[in-house]
Amino acid sequence: MTTLRIEAHPTRSATTASRAALAGLILRDLTVLKKTFGEFVLRTLIQPFLLCFVFLYVFPKIGQAVGGSSAGATGFATILVPGVVGISIMFQGVQSIALAMAQEFGFTREIEDRVQAPCPIWLVAVSKVLSGSVQGVIAAAIVFPIAAVVHAAGVTATVSLHWLEIVTLVPLACVAMASLGLVLGTSFEPRNIGLMFGFVVLPITFLGGTYYPWTHLAPVTIGHVHWLQTLVLLNPLIYVNEGMRAAFTDAPHMHLYVIYPVLVGFATLFLSIGLRNFRRRVLS
Repeated sequence: MTTLRIEAHPTRSATTASRAALAGLILRDLTVLKKTFGEFVLRTLIQPFLLCFVFLYVFPKIGQAVGGSSAGATGFATILVPGVVGISIMFQGVQSIALAMAQEFGFTREIEDRVQAPCPIWLVAVSKVLSGSVQGVIAAAIVFPIAAVVHAAGVTATVSLHWLEIVTLVPLACVAMASLGLVLGTSFEPRNIGLMFGFVVLPITFLGGTYYPWTHLAPVTIGHVHWLQTLVLLNPLIYVNEGMRAAFTDAPHMHLYVIYPVLVGFATLFLSIGLRNFRRRVLS
């Protein structure tokens, strides 16, 4: 008598399944973004628009233009416009990932639905970073043209598009800031979100070179020590904003051979810490 043996073979490998799950998780986030795109645009534009409206339109109209003269105001506009692009990328990482993580790790434990996907736990966190990075790129594309035109008569930002820097630095900055959002979202409990904004986000924002280039901090010294110019080098936003100035203007900025490796370093550091924290929070 012949014995028939039936062997079960997996229809696809673990790598293929993980890749499909990752694509599905990202697609899910982008589908939600598509359905709430109006809210996304309003959330993205409100702060950059108010910054440009107050500093570049209201102040010149009431005779308090930053920089004094029309030329000085134009120079400030050239500095501020790429700065608000950088700050928009940072806030997009915080809002799309950190705040979402606080909700998903909250009482409802919504994150448990995500980690049941057929992929490693760390891949779920990577999908959040990638979808947040895409949202950061969209935010930059929305903010820059708006910020470049919101100004009073005689105050115009001097824009110069450097496409190589744009297509490399903008996505790199988005990944770094999305990774920062992952760190913040997995480090703070939902009840401590206010502390996150007060003790982390605000210092990063005001010491991140949004309103001034890093090269202009040299006069702030104690004795002969350029203490502030040195201290802000610990701030990832300073490299994002300096990169945006290199990409969108001809204004003085930090050397590109410093910006690129440091942003890669921050992205790697934040992602590794965020993945570790994410796994710990999920399994707790």
